[in-house]
Amino acid sequence: MITGDKQKMAPISLPDYKNLLDDLVKQATRNGADAADAILAQGKSVSVAWHNDKIESVEHAEGGDLGLRVLIGKRQVIVSTTDHSPAALQELVSRAISMAKVAPEDPYCGLADPADITTASGADNQMADAYEIDVDACVARAREAEAAALSVEGVTQCESTNAGGSASHVYLAASNGFCGDYARTDYWISAAAVAGSGTAMIQDYEYDIRVLQKDLPDAAAIGRKAGQRAVSGLSPRKMPTGKVPVIFDPREARSLLGTFAGAINGAAIARGTSFLKDFMGKQVFASGLSIIDDPSIPLGLRSKPFDGEGITPHKRAMVEDGILQSWFLDLRSARRLGLKSTGHASRGTSSMPRPSPTNLYLQAGTLSPQDLMQDIASGFYVTELMGDGINDVTGDFSQAARGFWIENGQITFPVSEMTVAGNLKDMFLNAIPASDLTLRFGIDAPTLRIEGLTVAGV
Repeated sequence: MITGDKQKMAPISLPDYKNLLDDLVKQATRNGADAADAILAQGKSVSVAWHNDKIESVEHAEGGDLGLRVLIGKRQVIVSTTDHSPAALQELVSRAISMAKVAPEDPYCGLADPADITTASGADNQMADAYEIDVDACVARAREAEAAALSVEGVTQCESTNAGGSASHVYLAASNGFCGDYARTDYWISAAAVAGSGTAMIQDYEYDIRVLQKDLPDAAAIGRKAGQRAVSGLSPRKMPTGKVPVIFDPREARSLLGTFAGAINGAAIARGTSFLKDFMGKQVFASGLSIIDDPSIPLGLRSKPFDGEGITPHKRAMVEDGILQSWFLDLRSARRLGLKSTGHASRGTSSMPRPSPTNLYLQAGTLSPQDLMQDIASGFYVTELMGDGINDVTGDFSQAARGFWIENGQITFPVSEMTVAGNLKDMFLNAIPASDLTLRFGIDAPTLRIEGLTVAGV
């Protein structure tokens, strides 16, 4: 057993990071760059895997990656390093300048206008705790989750349980005058349980992730839920082909919302590769339905005070009363479309900014999940979608699925080796949300009912 091993996050002090990044940006502009920005991501994590009543692995990670982007005219490159010594950073600048001079031109690249950059800081959002994580406590959580999963009658093994946490601190500075930072923490517990054996084996999982360690749920509850999910899927049937109402469990409804987010990503819209590229201002969901993106949710997993280009993101309705209101835009995609950034740039230390959502959720409806299915004589309750069966250009949707059959408004028996097919444009228009929305995972949706999908045993 590991004992006494604890991690604390010790972020670089504000003056140190500011001096480091400011000096790097100034070196770049002194040496030929027309503009530059620098990002530093300092992080630390621990993860414990437990299997068969013993530690399977304990993983520690720690680092401070630094990325420098330089722009010369309409050419840009980004280079990164983990070596923060003066000599290494000087070489980084020299390499970036040399690469930028021969990079292909990009007419849409460029930093934010100084009038558009934010003055917000990480203190404005509840995104982190002090981050002190005890490996022994992680071991105890993982062990407890496994014991709880194995205590469920019908569970034959626990594939794995995992507990851990991470902390990160992001610093960004640019030659347009932007300078900011924020910290965030995440803690998690997960369990994967197996019921049955051989060809009749069913595996399912449960997990939770929170910003504050004190908010983590009971590990035993995670393990029990994983075990119960696995056992409930034993002895599945296959159903014949037909068009029926389909109910998507919240974890798969989240997947559909994530697909929608990809379809209104500004980069895809600018390329013309989204099936929703011509739908701005048009009906994409049923009247009364709204989809919100909110970067300021306290303890939100994707909350942040500024985006990857130093612009303040704001709460906005991406869909209001069923009508599409906005794309997710960074500066580059906005310029291509003749629009302004929506503050949705996301980036790493070695990648260019790209658009992505913050805390995205589909607003809840008024009916409970049970009420949502009470008039269904025959239908499919989907708990898991599998494979890659989505055509981003046409919206055609066809994925393997498993879950439960609905008869006379009640969940009856498990089904597997099924496919669910339709077109996402029709699916979104026919989606009816239940009242069980919980904001937990960054992309969240309640239980969803969608009419008239084709289901078939495969």
